[in-house]
Amino acid sequence: MPEDNKTERATPRRRQKAREQGQIARSRDLPASLAALSAVLLMAAAATAFGLRWRGLLRRLLDAAGSADMGHDLTFFLSSGLPLLLWSALVLGLSWMVALLASVAQGGLVFAASALAFNPSRLSPATRLEQLFSLPSVGRLLKSLLPGAAVVALTVSLISRDWVALLSLPHLAVAGVAGFSLGRIFEVAWKSGLVLLVWSGADYMIERHKLETDLRMSRQDLKDEYKETEGHPAVKARIRRLQRQARRRRMLEDVKRASVVITNPTEFAVALEYQPTMAAPRLVAKGRNLLARQIKEMARWEGIPLVENPPLAHTLYRAVEVGQSIPPKLYAVVAGILAAIYRAQERAHAARAFSAGGGR
Repeated sequence: MPEDNKTERATPRRRQKAREQGQIARSRDLPASLAALSAVLLMAAAATAFGLRWRGLLRRLLDAAGSADMGHDLTFFLSSGLPLLLWSALVLGLSWMVALLASVAQGGLVFAASALAFNPSRLSPATRLEQLFSLPSVGRLLKSLLPGAAVVALTVSLISRDWVALLSLPHLAVAGVAGFSLGRIFEVAWKSGLVLLVWSGADYMIERHKLETDLRMSRQDLKDEYKETEGHPAVKARIRRLQRQARRRRMLEDVKRASVVITNPTEFAVALEYQPTMAAPRLVAKGRNLLARQIKEMARWEGIPLVENPPLAHTLYRAVEVGQSIPPKLYAVVAGILAAIYRAQERAHAARAFSAGGGR
């Protein structure tokens, strides 16, 4: 389908499938820029202590080189070099943690097994050349050149600003040269870090917009997804029809337990069951039109009394569900009907007994 038709926002299921395939909005430059900027700031915060340690290490190295062999002096290394290594490891570890948190914050922890599957096309030189000279590759190259050009321009502007001071450096002492150089290096570093951070933030927004565009769906895609998740409408309709048929068969079987069937007489039919152990009569089946005729046929077949009472049949059909007891306000009416049926059954039973006894 043409891309112009993909005008709908991606559904949660579409986003979940894309995430499982490793498609998330993530800028690779953002963790690196945050890690670099945090390292620069940490080094600047402890620059004085770090400089003193380095100066002490160089002084000991020079003293030891002029006085004795220090090739096997482990104590010298532990007392001089180990603190510097630990401090450097701390800076690197914190920077790595910042990069890890920035990466997780962009899209969470994602493990895409499909992306790790073997794909022979990745080993094809032709495919790699095509990717190298493709439009996305050119775009990535421009994206990497722009922040680099910004950093170069920033460095040139700082050098131009301090050009007079640079020319006077030969006339300064060693401490003055070192202080000026370290100050300018730190300024270039943190300003470059900010430039990279701003650019990586813009890059993340670009990647997010690109992902949203790639995940857009057409109306046909939405229909297909609905069919996959909810089922085809024709299949669902057939399932509902079969369920209704099954419920009707169970309900017609339950009519056999009924004590009486109240009719409209043609439109409604409601079957009620009552046993002496029940608190109130219970509705075991109800139907309208065709189902009502089936309920009445089953009642005639089973010898269950049929009573025409249109108001009661209509009320029971509307107010009571299958399996529920009748409401208290209908106790008197139903009790009267059941009492009349029981009296009629007793008279019929007595008449049969009289006939069987020969009229004595």
